[in-house]
Amino acid sequence: MPQFAANLSLMYSEHTFLDRFAAAKGDGFAGVEFLFPYEFEANEIRTRLQAAGLEQVLFNAPPGDWAAGERGLASLPGREDEFRRGFELALEYAGVLGNQRLHVMAGLLQPGVERARQRDIYLDNLAHAAHAAAAAGITVLIEPINSRDMPRYFLNGQAEAHAICREVGAANLMVQCDLYHCQIVEGDLAATLRRDIAGIGHIQIAGVPQRHEPDIGEINYPYLFALMDELKYAGWVGCEYRPRDGTSAGLGWLRAWQEVESAKLRGTLA
Repeated sequence: MPQFAANLSLMYSEHTFLDRFAAAKGDGFAGVEFLFPYEFEANEIRTRLQAAGLEQVLFNAPPGDWAAGERGLASLPGREDEFRRGFELALEYAGVLGNQRLHVMAGLLQPGVERARQRDIYLDNLAHAAHAAAAAGITVLIEPINSRDMPRYFLNGQAEAHAICREVGAANLMVQCDLYHCQIVEGDLAATLRRDIAGIGHIQIAGVPQRHEPDIGEINYPYLFALMDELKYAGWVGCEYRPRDGTSAGLGWLRAWQEVESAKLRGTLA
């Protein structure tokens, strides 16, 4: 049965950020993820994690000036030192929070810069990050993101992401497969999971097209959850969606899945 982690950047917005940890635990989550922790002291977040008995699963390295529209630094020319300093900060936070996965955002295609040049910089920065993370036992993740939600994002396709990981050649560099983005860009989700599962370090979910709960929209998630079990995926599944009418009220999909899985287990044990 997949392990589900609440994404505290999108879920539980009815609470202040630091209060979302207890809210997630109250709804039965064992793990949490979020975009960025840097507005808070790492120890302050760790206190909330420990009080709720939650595992920190994932967060992102610094993305540059998010408010100004930047969406990562890893492929941007002239920003290499800034990227590497930011990644060191992410490693410091990960050391305090105990998570073993860091997502590195590629950044946007830059006007007047050849894509090939950005790709070279991206691979160099990823190699640096993977080497720096290896000593701490941390996996670096890259995520293809659809260009409808994030126009001009450098990395869009699953196959390209896996090709980049192979080219860098670091064992601790893997793909963060967000099935919401994958469905919008290319679809064929089951075949993609079967093809790529060995290189996937984290999975995220949301309904398509509106990014609400995963029981709303065009994806048959119960089928994909069962496929994850069949493929022996042992990682976390991050719930990176925007609740339609309140987070707790929208968790019927999770309770229904858990009831089905519990019934299967009882049948096995009977």
